[in-house]
Amino acid sequence: MGTWRMGSYSSSEERARQVKALKRGIELGITLIDTAEMYAAGRSEEVVGEATKDIRKDVFIASKVSPGHLQYEDVIRACRGSLRRLGTAYLDLYQVHWPDPNVPIEETMSAMEKLVRDGAVRYVGVSNFSVAETDEARAALSGNEIVSNQVEYSLSNRYVEPEILPYCIREKVTLIAYSPLARGNIAHSLPKTVLEKYRMTPAQVMLNWVTCSEQVVAIPKASNLSHLEENALSVSVRFDPREYEEISEG
Repeated sequence: MGTWRMGSYSSSEERARQVKALKRGIELGITLIDTAEMYAAGRSEEVVGEATKDIRKDVFIASKVSPGHLQYEDVIRACRGSLRRLGTAYLDLYQVHWPDPNVPIEETMSAMEKLVRDGAVRYVGVSNFSVAETDEARAALSGNEIVSNQVEYSLSNRYVEPEILPYCIREKVTLIAYSPLARGNIAHSLPKTVLEKYRMTPAQVMLNWVTCSEQVVAIPKASNLSHLEENALSVSVRFDPREYEEISEG
């Protein structure tokens, strides 16, 4: 479940609905929750923390350090802030939200490894990194691995396919696809045969398609209960290889 824009609310009732949506997603088996310190100025993490406070061991929480906080002490401080807002002793995955060419990646990764040694972080990831930037981050680590790269990927936005996706598959780096539903621009050119055969909505077919590789997971936004339940059923079956090709050719 993605949480971009979650934490932006104008009433306690709206916040409660966001918490309820996350809890419902967990009930449906969607246990990876992705957030970031920059989402709603930290309030997204607070909502995630409220939704998971009694079931922490049952969920995989991923957060991200902002590009303005990539110097060594800033990374440590940012992580502590995220842990406090989330109400947890550790993050399952801590990601560099965007690269900053003005901060040596060695400095950032040194702080990440410190957090792993201290037990504050289990796994290290990146976000919006090119293949070259991912290679640099991997080379900067001495005792850990870059386990994931979070990038935009959908049927409508396939810029990762020439280089980033093949790299992730080859190097066994998980590609976390954000905006997998193209920011609400649901495709209307999907094969009717697939929609009818599997009795799926266009959104479900898009999510199924984007996760057809075992190396890809998707994090659609999770604030709407009905959409969340729809998303949860999107991978209840897998299509035939030829059907994935037909969807790709569009």
